[in-house]
Amino acid sequence: MASVRLRGIQKRYGDNLVIKGIDLDVEDGQFVVFVGPSGCGKSTLLRMIAGLEDISAGTLHLGDKPCNDVAPAERGIAMVFQSYALYPHMTVAGNMGFALKLAKVPKAEIAERVGRAAAILQIEHLLERKPKALSGGQRQRVAIGRAIVRKPEVFLFDEPLSNLDAALRAQTRVELAGLHRELGSTMIYVTHDQVEAMTLGQKIVVFNGGRIEQVGTPLELYERPANLFVAGFLGSPRMNFIPATLAGEEGATAAVRLPDGGVAEVAADAGHARVGAAVTLGVRPEHLQLQADAGGSGIAATVVLVEYLGDVTLVHAKVEGVEGILAAKCNAGGTAPAVGSRVRLGVEPGRAYLFDETGKAFASSRALAAAMPQ
Repeated sequence: MASVRLRGIQKRYGDNLVIKGIDLDVEDGQFVVFVGPSGCGKSTLLRMIAGLEDISAGTLHLGDKPCNDVAPAERGIAMVFQSYALYPHMTVAGNMGFALKLAKVPKAEIAERVGRAAAILQIEHLLERKPKALSGGQRQRVAIGRAIVRKPEVFLFDEPLSNLDAALRAQTRVELAGLHRELGSTMIYVTHDQVEAMTLGQKIVVFNGGRIEQVGTPLELYERPANLFVAGFLGSPRMNFIPATLAGEEGATAAVRLPDGGVAEVAADAGHARVGAAVTLGVRPEHLQLQADAGGSGIAATVVLVEYLGDVTLVHAKVEGVEGILAAKCNAGGTAPAVGSRVRLGVEPGRAYLFDETGKAFASSRALAAAMPQ
């Protein structure tokens, strides 16, 4: 196993700078997930770590060894791609052991390593089959097994579950988490799926436009997003964003004026912002309280869609002066409002977020929020 250290990493294609100075530490034995939208640079950075792309600037260390100019085969890395890339004429055992055969590893050792990897992945009964006789999930296990037999110091996964259906993706996520616990290896996993990121990663790195937006544990990023991008990217449905203006602040409490003229309180320290400044109020769907429109407090809205998902009900509503649709998550047992009805959306002060004109989050505190009157 080995740690991975990146300092000032850049990647250029001609005059186009696509990786814009990455500093990152992946600890020995850690499972780190790179997440972000398509084209943000996460797969390019993974390929640079693997040695499949040249590093334009900066330094890469695997353990204590500088690896900028080290050949891919000598880096102690195994990579699992989105495409299974199995040899159709070989059996599962042949595919898994092929790299060892090329390295002239003794046959007995190849058989032992293949058998061990097959046992870990629960595919011993498939060793004599060829790829055409396997399902998509089984082929992905073979591709992972091919990496395991090499006993790499670092595993790299480039969106390995993208070709699987939803149920199989969920099952394979559980298996990958178990694989990491068993092997204890350093793993870096690339995905655009924030559910995969939240469920697999011990540490998540959020990418956008060739830069890192935020690094932290899944819970840290979900509860304390650094900016609008991270807040909107992590969470399903995404966080609701409501344009507002700062009406006043006192200590760790900010008052914001909403598009309908109402005022909401947020547990946020907005002391460095001026009254009247444009801000954005962020509320996750599970923290947006749905109330009947009886002229009380809350944001007036019109229901445009109701989704019954079994365990929860999602109510989508349109607010005048707010671009897009807001979503509220309700318990499935309650009675949902009818499409076209008027409702009010209540904002819990301690569960809301506030962002300045540049999109940066104002500091907030769960402890202070808990002390606020509800």
